[in-house]
Amino acid sequence: MDLMLKGKTAVVTGGSEGIGKGIARLLAKEGVDVAICARRKEPLEAAAAELAKETGRKIIPITADLRSDKDAKAFIEAAHKALGRIDIMVNNAGSAAGGVIEHLTEDDWEKGLQLKFMGYVRCLRYVLPIMRAQGGGRVVNLIGNDGVKPSYWEICPGAANAAGQNLTMSLAGQYGKDKITFVAVNPGPVRTERWAGLVDAMARDMKISREQADQLAPASIPVGRIAEVDEVASLVVMLASPLMEMVNGTMIEIDGGQDKPLMDRFRDKPLG
Repeated sequence: MDLMLKGKTAVVTGGSEGIGKGIARLLAKEGVDVAICARRKEPLEAAAAELAKETGRKIIPITADLRSDKDAKAFIEAAHKALGRIDIMVNNAGSAAGGVIEHLTEDDWEKGLQLKFMGYVRCLRYVLPIMRAQGGGRVVNLIGNDGVKPSYWEICPGAANAAGQNLTMSLAGQYGKDKITFVAVNPGPVRTERWAGLVDAMARDMKISREQADQLAPASIPVGRIAEVDEVASLVVMLASPLMEMVNGTMIEIDGGQDKPLMDRFRDKPLG
């Protein structure tokens, strides 16, 4: 199927590694020129060079810390200047600390909400006027299933995700008339660079061994495993297509049908 993406442009936040890098790669393979941002310059530029060589598309690295409104504005403006237009906005940057409320510090909450929610708000504040002026656009917000499948050991990500999901649905209602459409993609556990740290936090907070913690998420998923980066990226790229315009103001989970309460039961009666 032709996704009708050739010649389009996109911005992807958090594009130096993990899901963001996977999304940028698959967009470029579909013929999209992409601007990516991250806080660390060296890995960002290395990722851009790798993706450009692999796909033959223009990959623009722009260093930005989306906790800063000034950086978010500069990123969108630089991306717009380099690409000429912005057809697709993929908000992906940011993470929030896992753990139960007793272990989360004020700084954990502040960083989580700044990175996983306010960074999205800032980019949208500057990209939406561009999309409106050019006659439309597509926004895909990578959020997370914690916002719709709460878990006490991921309470900070859950709060940030719920806010992002509400934001996505609200803006879909406001901007549909301007031909700007929105969809939220809610991954469950994904095998990225962050996964090992999340397993460590679960082991600590659930007072189980690391080996037991590593089995919890797969055991709560009917297909018996966590998602791979390319699986999430493939869904995002499909949803970024003009063919998906009517998929607006909705959320899609990509978590293998995860039943999170099972993790509590397996914690209380460990696997194996």
